[in-house]
Parts: sequence; structure tokens; C-alpha cells
Amino acid sequence: MKTDMPKLESLKQFEEIKQGETISVFTFSADWCPDCRFLEPFLPNLLKKYTQYHFVYVDRDQWMDLCVDLMILGIPSFVAFKNGAEIGRFVPKQRKTEAEIDAFLGGLK
Repeated sequence: MKTDMPKLESLKQFEEIKQGETISVFTFSADWCPDCRFLEPFLPNLLKKYTQYHFVYVDRDQWMDLCVDLMILGIPSFVAFKNGAEIGRFVPKQRKTEAEIDAFLGGLK
């Protein structure tokens, strides 16, 4: 997925980010995934709308063990953390629309 999101570089970084007081949204994806590519035209709009969140791109193929630990079975998936606790996840099997992702992000607290 082509995005301006920073990419996850290490498990230590993942742990540090998820412990933060700012809501962190980890976006699990892969370049080969057609449903992930479907997000490319509108994902930048959502990143601009939700600047109060810290978005991080997680390449599913590179971080397979992390995906297993978090029970991420399909992509694209979104998992949000704040202060070390998971506060939301959006992992439906169907293709995700801009409105659905917007509703998920808007409901995080």
C-alpha cells in the first residue's frame, strides 16, 4: 500500500508506540493485497482528518509473528492502542470503504 504513514521498523518500536498516550492506529497491509490497494485513493484523506492519531503501517509479510500474536487474520486491518491497551480493531472480511474506516476512526476514544 502506498502511503505516507511511517512503517513499523521493530518490535521495540511497536511496544513503545502502543504504550503512548496518543491513540496509535496500526494499519496491517501488504503491497500484493488488492483490498489494501483499494484504500490508496482515500486513505490520505483520512490521515489528514485524524491528525490527532499516530498511524503506523505494518507490512503483514514482514511482521507475520506480530499478526499472529494480535490475531490479524485478514488484511487490511486496523488496530488501535492507547496507553498500552487495545481500544479498537476494524478487521472485517469484506472490502473496507472510506465511510466504514472513517466511522471506526471517529469512534476511537
